[in-house]
Amino acid sequence: MTLASTVLQVSGVSKRFGGLQALSEVSLSIQAGQIYGLIGPNGAGKTTFFNVITGLYPADCGQFQLMERTYEPRHIHKVVQAGIARTFQNIRLFKNMSVLENVMVGEHINSHVGVWGALFKTKAFQTEERLIVNKAKAYLAYVGLEPFGSEMASSLSYGDQRRLEIARALATEPHLLAFDEPAAGMNATEKLQLQALIQKIRDGGQSVLLIEHDVRMVMGLCDRVSVLDEGHLICEGVPQDVQKDPRVIEAYLGHGEATA
Repeated sequence: MTLASTVLQVSGVSKRFGGLQALSEVSLSIQAGQIYGLIGPNGAGKTTFFNVITGLYPADCGQFQLMERTYEPRHIHKVVQAGIARTFQNIRLFKNMSVLENVMVGEHINSHVGVWGALFKTKAFQTEERLIVNKAKAYLAYVGLEPFGSEMASSLSYGDQRRLEIARALATEPHLLAFDEPAAGMNATEKLQLQALIQKIRDGGQSVLLIEHDVRMVMGLCDRVSVLDEGHLICEGVPQDVQKDPRVIEAYLGHGEATA
């Protein structure tokens, strides 16, 4: 996969909820090794778009390609298997499981041993399980959580729970990591740690889609940015140009949010 290859291509995505047109013919393209930001004022349609491409909401219309292959985002587990892993605004971990076990859950999406192998603990199952454990430990080390592997997920700090969620997403071996407001609820130190981790992920060649209310963070991290307003895509480009676009400035006026 080269840096010029297209990871995600969506075209003409629309979604209506009753009388509300949440998305209107939205299109974007994310390249390999790119952090792509999606911003907009409250109610712009960001989370709806996010939920559509990851299979939580069905689109009314639109075309979807992942790694230049058509996929239908109708079921979350099939989207994950296709190669898109996401996080949620509200952290969703198995808090009564260990930190290590949470990451192992992500890896099991690609397990080759079926139910019978797991039930009877076949040699193939035991071999694969050892591999899964070792890989889970590697992902924990990658996000800086290896010392906490045996602890319960609920015992982690808020920022560490967010990093655990990212480790679990990475464990699915996705083509695209989709982060839905990952900095929400974080203090300044945690935000800096998060930014460093996202940059590390991108520098490793991973593609990232980032929805975030912290516009300064988006502009500092992203290679390209799209802006939604009332379900319409009003601007797309490099951060420096997007910040100066009159349509973007107008969209944020009165919403109490800075554009830079």
